[in-house]
Amino acid sequence: MITGAHAIVFSEDADALRAFFRDVLEFPSVDAGGGWLIFALPPAELAAHPGDEGGRHELYLMCDDVEATVGELERKGAEFTGPIEDEGFGLVTSIRLPGGGQLGLYEPRHPTPAQDARR
Repeated sequence: MITGAHAIVFSEDADALRAFFRDVLEFPSVDAGGGWLIFALPPAELAAHPGDEGGRHELYLMCDDVEATVGELERKGAEFTGPIEDEGFGLVTSIRLPGGGQLGLYEPRHPTPAQDARR
């Protein structure tokens, strides 16, 4: 049976990205050997969306208050790719990652299994 999920974020500067996850996002981690950090994530959910591009995947972090979270992360040095956008289903922005790429951040307006698990 499935016991969890393992997400991988590729970066041209993996050390800087690991430091970002550790120091800015403050994700707990374990050293899998040789300084190779594996980070714990908050509760997760998985959605299946229709799309023209088969095999495309996206990763978003969720929060209860996106404006407060953006402010907190900016004070820790995080950069964002643009303003917070209202997409109907929630408020969305993206964090610029060290070494390239971005990570979505959103405040959902829909019921989520993660919210149910916290109750």
